[in-house]
Amino acid sequence: MADLHIPDALLVKNYIEGNETALSILIKRHESKIYGFIYSKIADRDISNDIFQDTFIKVIKTLKSNSYNEEGKFLPWVMRISHNLIVDHFRKTKKMPMYRETEEFSIFSVMSDDSLTIESKMIVDQVEVDLKRLIEELPEDQKEVLVMRMYQDMSFKEISELTDVSINTALGRMRYALMNLRKIIDKHQIILTN
Repeated sequence: MADLHIPDALLVKNYIEGNETALSILIKRHESKIYGFIYSKIADRDISNDIFQDTFIKVIKTLKSNSYNEEGKFLPWVMRISHNLIVDHFRKTKKMPMYRETEEFSIFSVMSDDSLTIESKMIVDQVEVDLKRLIEELPEDQKEVLVMRMYQDMSFKEISELTDVSINTALGRMRYALMNLRKIIDKHQIILTN
């Protein structure tokens, strides 16, 4: 049971240095959280198992290539990988809805051109760049919660479990992050519209 007291960062370091058992400990330690997160989004056991395995294949490849630099944030990093794989899964399996043309219904009534003009695309891109730069100015704990909530679409329950704080603390950090973002926007007189 001494494995429970070894920090994730040390286990990652040991694995990179060739200790295969260290990865087994990490997987066992976080398996239920990671798999539970995946299953909560997919709701299919076989696909969830595939995504869980793909997640750790990416983890292994990244660790073996010495490109891991999360500085002690192993679980949130793995959760981001699994989240990205879930998004990829939904993109691949997205099916077009079937419509049949009748006298009262025409396919043209549901078709639209949602593509952005070049100008509006440039504005959207610039707003995103400005917003990411502003988020970098936030305190680390607020930035972490804001990114998990807004960019990784995590619930406050998931955020509280990942960051080992109460749901109320996560909510508070989000509130302060938004308040601080407003102050930063006012201070720099930035207009974030598209």
